[in-house]
Amino acid sequence: MKFSGMPSILIIVIAIIFVYALFSVMKKKDGSVNAKPRTGGKYGKWIGGGLGWAFGGPIGAILGFAMGSVLDGVRIEKTYYQGTARGDFAMSLLVLSAAVMKADGKVVKSELEYVRNFFLSQFGAEETNRLIQILREVLNQEINLRDVSVQIGQFMDYPSRLQLLHYLFGIAIADRQFDKAEERVIEQIAGYMGVDSSDFASIKAMFVRNINNAYDILELTPDASNEEVKRAYRKLAIQYHPDKVAHLGEDIKKAATEKFQALTVAYEQIKKQRGMN
Repeated sequence: MKFSGMPSILIIVIAIIFVYALFSVMKKKDGSVNAKPRTGGKYGKWIGGGLGWAFGGPIGAILGFAMGSVLDGVRIEKTYYQGTARGDFAMSLLVLSAAVMKADGKVVKSELEYVRNFFLSQFGAEETNRLIQILREVLNQEINLRDVSVQIGQFMDYPSRLQLLHYLFGIAIADRQFDKAEERVIEQIAGYMGVDSSDFASIKAMFVRNINNAYDILELTPDASNEEVKRAYRKLAIQYHPDKVAHLGEDIKKAATEKFQALTVAYEQIKKQRGMN
């Protein structure tokens, strides 16, 4: 961990306040003598935010603030950020899920259920309940889309970023309506993360159907030559191969497999239309 830019004395002060806050909450929970209801400033929320920003950039600040809110509610949970590729991916999902869910000005049950079902498949019921509790707190916060997305772009490998977009489109259509505001937010996220516009269009084409859908998925136009079609398919088949995201867990790999299959279906559709071998 790097502490550049933060004086050591400030770190010590934050640590002391944090320990004090934990001790105070534990006393309240245990019904210890002199434990009185606390009014005024909510230490847990602001301490959580400070530590999150120090140790995890914009994403850490948002999640730290959210977990601080859980602390204010007299609940002491374990830290969810685990410093692993899978943990990083999950935390990114949590923050960007909130951004997409709020994009159209309302959060609907179908979107929340989509997120819940995904986390259930990844972490089980107990951990999912905790993550959803944090998600509810994140939904109440202002999210700096640029800073969060840039952070993800800096530290997440490209295939994982593409899979992240696939997941976000899934949230957007969970209510069977693809709102333009949601599309704009996902497109902004893709741009800030450094995702190529043609890759964004390819993923979008899997969720938003049109007459040139097969060509969009292969990142082509209908006037592409047969040889260009073959080259595009070979390139994307390598880029979206499920093995590239296997380190993120079986459900992520499964979703990548669906993307890979969509590429193959699009390719076969074009080949059939053109009579290609």
